[in-house]
Amino acid sequence: MNILGISCFYHDAAACLLIDGKIVAAAQEERFTRKKHDAGFPLQAIRYCLQEGGVNLTQIDEVVFYDKPLIKFERLLSTYLKYAPKGIRSFLAAMPVWLKEKLFLKRLIRNELCSLENLKKEQLPPLLFAQHHQSHAASAFYPSPFSEAAVLCLDGVGEWATTSAWLGQGHELKPLWEIDFPHSLGLLYSAFTYYTGFKVNSGEYKVMGLAPYGEPKYVDLIYENLLDLKEDGTFQLNMDYFNFATGLTMTNTKFHKLLGGPPRPRETPVRQKDMDLAASIQVVTEEVVLRLAKTLKRELNVDYLCLAGGVALNCVANGKILREKIFKDIWIQPAAGDAGGALGAALTAWYHFHGNERSVNGADTMSGSYLGPRYDTKNIQKSLNELKAVGQELHDKDLYDRLAVLLEEGKVVGWFQGRMEFGPRALGGRSILGDPRNRAMQTTMNLKIKYRESFRPFAPAVRAERVQDYFDLDGISPYMLLVAPVNSKLCYEMNEGQKNLFGIEKLKVARSSLPAITHVDYSARVQTVHQKTNPRFYDLLSAFEERTGCPVLVNTSFNVRGEPIVCTPEDAYRCFMRTEMDALVLENHLLLKDDQPELPRDESWQQEFELD
Repeated sequence: MNILGISCFYHDAAACLLIDGKIVAAAQEERFTRKKHDAGFPLQAIRYCLQEGGVNLTQIDEVVFYDKPLIKFERLLSTYLKYAPKGIRSFLAAMPVWLKEKLFLKRLIRNELCSLENLKKEQLPPLLFAQHHQSHAASAFYPSPFSEAAVLCLDGVGEWATTSAWLGQGHELKPLWEIDFPHSLGLLYSAFTYYTGFKVNSGEYKVMGLAPYGEPKYVDLIYENLLDLKEDGTFQLNMDYFNFATGLTMTNTKFHKLLGGPPRPRETPVRQKDMDLAASIQVVTEEVVLRLAKTLKRELNVDYLCLAGGVALNCVANGKILREKIFKDIWIQPAAGDAGGALGAALTAWYHFHGNERSVNGADTMSGSYLGPRYDTKNIQKSLNELKAVGQELHDKDLYDRLAVLLEEGKVVGWFQGRMEFGPRALGGRSILGDPRNRAMQTTMNLKIKYRESFRPFAPAVRAERVQDYFDLDGISPYMLLVAPVNSKLCYEMNEGQKNLFGIEKLKVARSSLPAITHVDYSARVQTVHQKTNPRFYDLLSAFEERTGCPVLVNTSFNVRGEPIVCTPEDAYRCFMRTEMDALVLENHLLLKDDQPELPRDESWQQEFELD
């Protein structure tokens, strides 16, 4: 049975193909269109999934959408009526889109699918709809390595739900309870993202990265004015301070007055106040998530927890759940946001609608999240010829040994191999790599490669069996969704002067013998690399360890700020040439920057991508 799952029209459009319950392919539309968080119908992602599965649209048994638009429309109308006449501007802005497109989503989806292969509507497979949080829950539980688990979904909002709890057992997912809009932990975090000058639905991870530079001075203010948090983790927002229910912004003048001024204008210098606000909302978020996790453990008394929804990308909170040992283990869907809804919708059809049995063998079924397109040597050579690029093809061992030397010399390497990752993290398929021991590496990568804010930390990739030698992590983290302390044996103690530094000044102090990946609070967002799921990346780490004694590399996504992660060899070469990367690896082809034909200098490309 072939099932196509799709998510789109809000943000992070994606498609996924299941064949007899196996995840064959999944990809986000942004990677093909080069428009970050592309919300449009995922025509190119669907085309890729069908091609990867060797099927056409007439061979698909069902198409499943990740959301129920009529329920969402009901929530929209109900909210506007509740707050009328306050939200009239927002209502007038939203209604034309709903009346023209979203209210008739079934017709719109069928028209788009017809255009894909020039089909008539009667040739299309049946179109089914799953609920938004049902899709999140399915994406979290069904691919997990657990036969039984509590499931917690937290995001901005689906149809009504913003937080939902589920019990997964075998092939069944039972809904337990939910918190409904407008009371949303995700939207509370987004309100602070907006207020501190970052882009909503894009910059939340920046707030998380900024938090360790600040002091949580506003925690009490948040609890006293904005959030009524109960002992069991359930909560309500004080909507007097927020504008997202009916307006066109996240916060209002009352919120601004409470925090002592208007939001920071985007692209202006980050203030100490913004760092303190980031630290405060991070502390609050972690407390809410921990209380909810403890409540689920108490209610269900199961050993494992699965997480999905945009808030599940908060890897600091995830790490706290793990270290608190509330559950024996946790598993987070790597495409935790709306893109993962395409996968969850397809899995909902396979297990819930059709009742197929589920077998568990101790490993997840995400294939390392390497579910996107790959390019063989023949395709790469063709691309290089067309680009007039200069490189050499090397055997594996020669390539890894050469790269180990380049990395040890402080060179920055673009690494393009295997299938592209599904989800927001680069996991060694489309990555930029560097030496974590190099004190200048964080600054070099941020300012000369990624063209992004200097405060943003970089993640380490480590061979899985060596993780406990470098990080206080009891288990694995293949999807870079857990933050853990750097092993104390590697850390440097600060003197009194260094301890008294504030804000960005903290960045100047090396915290460990791996300064490029050690954040200012001695933490790191860890990726464990496994020989089974990514043997080439694993072998490169082994070659680097053989040369340097260090089985860790800096691993950041292969893109510049505002650009989606690269998909094709052409995307990779273009990014390589536009930045100060030193080398590029396309499968077994090694290209050095100094060998490439000089391109006319043109800085206008930096306007191609809207800043995130």
